[in-house]
Amino acid sequence: MKTSILSIAAVTLAFLAAVFAATGTAQAHARSVYHGGTYFGSVIVEPGQVVDGDLNVLFGNATIDGTVNGDLNVVGGNPTVEPGGAVTGQINNIGGDVTRSIVPWAPNAAFQSAYAPDYRLLWRLAWDAVVLLFFLIFPVRTRMALGRLEAHPGLSVAAGLIGWVAILPVAILLAVTIVLIPLIPLEFVALAVGVFVGKAALALLVGRRLFELLSSRTTPSPFAALILGLVLLTAAELVPVVGTLVFVLVGLVGLGAVLLTFVNGQGPLGPFGPPPQTARPDITGPPMTTA
Repeated sequence: MKTSILSIAAVTLAFLAAVFAATGTAQAHARSVYHGGTYFGSVIVEPGQVVDGDLNVLFGNATIDGTVNGDLNVVGGNPTVEPGGAVTGQINNIGGDVTRSIVPWAPNAAFQSAYAPDYRLLWRLAWDAVVLLFFLIFPVRTRMALGRLEAHPGLSVAAGLIGWVAILPVAILLAVTIVLIPLIPLEFVALAVGVFVGKAALALLVGRRLFELLSSRTTPSPFAALILGLVLLTAAELVPVVGTLVFVLVGLVGLGAVLLTFVNGQGPLGPFGPPPQTARPDITGPPMTTA
């Protein structure tokens, strides 16, 4: 029992270490950019690369080896246009060498970029904290959604798709009635609650399955399974490209499972299951004579 718990804890710590190490490395080194926008930390435009749009760099250096079709704005760092590089717009710089010439004790860009927070990870952790809170507030509804996920995964996907598609039509119908306009904010609040409770149910399912793989004889507590499942889902959501698909799938399946908890939720098998079998009472009465 102790060995299985220690192994599960080791897996959890390994996932957390991998996530933090990956985000820390991304902040400490310059990353290549391929389109305009705002970036935290040092960036580089590779030779031959053409970036369309303004490039905004916060708390890092901007190294231009290619071409930027727009303005280059660097705050808290230094812009560098290498031979062969070009910026078609204006180059604006606030901070970096300019700031240190006025305030010598100001930290340099390398220090700031190395310790600048990764806002993607912070948002994911904040989201997970809210999911944990909703699990503590709605434990029964979360377990009901977990049962729907296990019994009807396909219907959960279909119900989630219908739920997301119906958001705008329902809001329009409420707005048309005029009297029911105050219910529109409640619709979006209910949507948020459904998404958070649904993710808690999915995290419970994932965490429990991993516990069973590591130790088939161990029955995890719901809280431990939830934490492990949230770690796995968060790590998957941080993976480029794939993480976006995981994020969408979690929101789709989770919401669908919660919606199914409101449909024919009676009976041991949940919705669409056969009615519970009841024993027939014995037939009593006076004895019948036979010919």
